[in-house]
Amino acid sequence: MAKGPKRYSKARIFSLAFLFLSLKGEDNMKEDILSVGIDIGTSTTQLVFSEITIENTASMTSVPRIKIVDKEIIYRSDIYFTPLRSLTEIDGLKVREIIEEEYKKANVKADLVDTGAVIITGETARKENAQEVLNTLSGLAGEFVVATAGPDLEGIIAGKGANASVISKERGCVVANLDIGGGTTNIAVFKNGDVIDTSCLDIGGRLIKVDKANSKITYISEKIKKLSEKIGIDINVGDVANKEKIEKITNEMANVLSQVVGSKPKDEKLELMVTDHDLRRDYSIDYISLSGGVADCVIENDTEDIFKYQDIGIILGNSIYNSQMIKDKKLIKSLETISATVVGAGSHTTDISGSTITVSNKVLPIKNIPILKLTSEDENKSFKDISETISEKLKWFNLESGKQLVALALKGVKESSFDEIQRLSRSIISGMKEIINQDAPLIVIIEKDMAKVLGQTLNTQLKFKKDVVCIDSIKVENGDYIDIGKPLADGKVVPVVVKTLLFSY
Repeated sequence: MAKGPKRYSKARIFSLAFLFLSLKGEDNMKEDILSVGIDIGTSTTQLVFSEITIENTASMTSVPRIKIVDKEIIYRSDIYFTPLRSLTEIDGLKVREIIEEEYKKANVKADLVDTGAVIITGETARKENAQEVLNTLSGLAGEFVVATAGPDLEGIIAGKGANASVISKERGCVVANLDIGGGTTNIAVFKNGDVIDTSCLDIGGRLIKVDKANSKITYISEKIKKLSEKIGIDINVGDVANKEKIEKITNEMANVLSQVVGSKPKDEKLELMVTDHDLRRDYSIDYISLSGGVADCVIENDTEDIFKYQDIGIILGNSIYNSQMIKDKKLIKSLETISATVVGAGSHTTDISGSTITVSNKVLPIKNIPILKLTSEDENKSFKDISETISEKLKWFNLESGKQLVALALKGVKESSFDEIQRLSRSIISGMKEIINQDAPLIVIIEKDMAKVLGQTLNTQLKFKKDVVCIDSIKVENGDYIDIGKPLADGKVVPVVVKTLLFSY
């Protein structure tokens, strides 16, 4: 039984400048904030409220450093089938009714929510009115991260929710998380905590739908129709759902998943089911974890009503349980399955940039910018390869109509030669070309103290025709979003909010 949330004052921590000034000298400042996460997926829509405790962990004489010191899931909604008006449109009004009803059940008023995330994922993000629905829902609370997550980014977020990233770091190994939802399987591969590869396949539990009243098939996705033809199975809308026939199809879907993780040789059926790009498979996967709604169905000999969800999720789960990859790979139990993508969202960790930065003041403040972070392996590549890696990883993001910003993050080095800075700058400009061609700033975030010289070099190579924001002493990860406020302390620093999607660990 979820406990009711606390009553929160309407005072927000939206103004970072005021937050920064008010915290000076307050060594033990603590504050609770209320966060909401809303996930509208191919199959399901759900909501979670979290209570986040933040605290100034710096001494009285230091610049404030605000950290999350506690987090607790205080309310989980029911899980609903995502309402659709048609195969190409989300029913935005019904989605809003669901969310408003859950606010009432949780005894939460919208104006008391400090932060949160509304994310449309999977096949639902491809619906014609997805952005319209997002904009409608974002009005339910304050400073929301609002995004249609592309399949690669969704896979990364789900991998964090399933705890795959943490396991890979703790054990020094490679973990592949397969987030198997209604319409897609999003795969993220983690090595030592970093994302090293991603892929997405058109494999999911609702790619064949069944009317429970008469057991007739009401929908078959185009990809599944083609896969069925390849293995000699004739299946059509209007047919009575036959378990044996469907099981042959789900067994082949499970075989494709075994191929993608390297447990079986690759064939043309894998090429058919991949949506954009395959995994590289130039590394060995030590463990796999499973998340998404179908993950709950990966059990032995399920004797329940196989069509109780009006789809093939249960049969697909059984096929995966008996697949080669389960026999071949070590399976890690996920901390979250159906709620891995977003269980708590938009928590704020506030920080202050380093004092050697390069910023174009006229573009600040900027909010809700997704992070593209290079791994240590990426940064050790040649400068030409770094450029190509940046360009390739930009595909993780839905650059909708050329309007979405992305911030590039890298660790950097403490001491670099003039030539190395010049070459790194050219690599960034080449790799971020798609962003630079937009009417928007180039944003670079570095852990090491080198933003001043790199930012000045970027400005020079861009002939001062592009607004550049280059800051350091900030640690971010893939899947984070960032806010950068107006400069403080005579322009020496900028306040930064890193919005990390929180999961129930």
